[in-house]
Amino acid sequence: MARALSFLAADLGAESGRVMVGRFDGGRLSLTEAHRFDSRPVSLPDGLHTDVLRIFTEIQNGLAAAARSGDELGAVGVDTWGVDFALLDGGGRLLGTPYHYRDCLGSGVLERALARVPRAEIFEATGIQLLELNTLFQLLRLREREAAELAAAGRLLMMPDLFSGWLCGRPANEYTIATTSQCFDTRRGEWARGLLERFSLPTGIFGEIVQPGTVLGELRPGLAEEAGVGPLPVVAVGGHDTALAVAAVPARKGCDFAYVSSGTWSLLGAEIEAPCIGDASLAANFTNEGGVCGTIRFLKNLCGLWLVQECRRGWAKGGTADSYDDLTEMATAAPPYRSLVDVDHPDFAAPGDMPARLQAFCRRTGQPVPETKGEIVRCALDSLALKYRHVLSTMEGILGRRLEPLHVVGGGARNRLLCQLAADATGRTVVAGPVEATAAGNVAMQAMALGRLGSLAEARDLVRGSFEIVTYDPRPGTAVDDAYARLARMMAP
Repeated sequence: MARALSFLAADLGAESGRVMVGRFDGGRLSLTEAHRFDSRPVSLPDGLHTDVLRIFTEIQNGLAAAARSGDELGAVGVDTWGVDFALLDGGGRLLGTPYHYRDCLGSGVLERALARVPRAEIFEATGIQLLELNTLFQLLRLREREAAELAAAGRLLMMPDLFSGWLCGRPANEYTIATTSQCFDTRRGEWARGLLERFSLPTGIFGEIVQPGTVLGELRPGLAEEAGVGPLPVVAVGGHDTALAVAAVPARKGCDFAYVSSGTWSLLGAEIEAPCIGDASLAANFTNEGGVCGTIRFLKNLCGLWLVQECRRGWAKGGTADSYDDLTEMATAAPPYRSLVDVDHPDFAAPGDMPARLQAFCRRTGQPVPETKGEIVRCALDSLALKYRHVLSTMEGILGRRLEPLHVVGGGARNRLLCQLAADATGRTVVAGPVEATAAGNVAMQAMALGRLGSLAEARDLVRGSFEIVTYDPRPGTAVDDAYARLARMMAP
């Protein structure tokens, strides 16, 4: 048995960030949370921003907390959500506080961009689902505002690239996170400079691309001393949290599976060998994002547990602090498929009074209006599971094959009601877990970078043998088909 070695995974999500310690003895992997912190955006007079200085301070606090565990530390890697970025000047200094992607929602910049370059041509150049929050459209909004930071920019770094660069001093654009930007040509594996030029965006800010598993350098001596750690390699693990979550799907080699990375967003897709870019993919608004080890993640971004998160946040502001488990229990007791919504309707995109918005949608579409917390959460979960069915069916039609099982990884894997509803809605066996898929994938990629794991299949075998996996079989009944037909009539195209 190889000696045990621990890896530090800085995993930054839309609601919270954490530094996890992944202990690997060559046969099993275990994860322990060393430090957790709030990573939600900050509302300033000019919009919604990511507080990168506070987040970086918390990453350093996490390093120090992990050092106190006494483990032998092998490396550190950072992952974040996709599409967001920071701009730096020619000397590597941060220009302003980066905007958060939700600041761009509802701005109309996507429509204005399409008036300049047709949708089909943007998709052909990038292979990426057209969403207003994508980096490309955020940059166009900065240009529309004549933002000083864009004019002065010498370098664009996606969020994990920024934090990794601050840790080791080497700024580099990691492949998986770069592909989320809609500024990257997934077919050619390089920045889509021709498209960027058509939008009059500066191409010189897009720099070196490194592959997941690249060792960028060592932790800066001052940071290492302050945290109480020795020389520590900083690994570009696969900066996109979804890429790492998919890397940790506990699928058996040769299995043609689908997956849902389930959290604030639900990312439902399949793993393919080359980008699938064509009329059908464009019409269905699918995306081709880079995965680890030469894979492509063919998927669609869906609203996920955001609806429930926003409901809970609103109720907590009113003085009722129900846990997610409490809300799920209430939803389990509520009548099924009574009220349904299109979870990706623009009404639900921005922060706000989510219970009232869900009720308004149901009222407007002539359905029973959910009143209790259980009914409102059940409405959200029923609708999300049925949307999974729609997207899975569309994806199978494009790829020309059936995908089974449906692996659910991430925080949503612990929601037993949602997992059972997903099995019922799709008619597929659902394999749920691990919950900490992103952190597991982060650690696995560090282990691969240091030669402790040899392949993606080996990493998935490790995950399957290390974490709790729960299987859900679809339950018989016709109510789900009737509900799906009702939802299909009200879904946006």
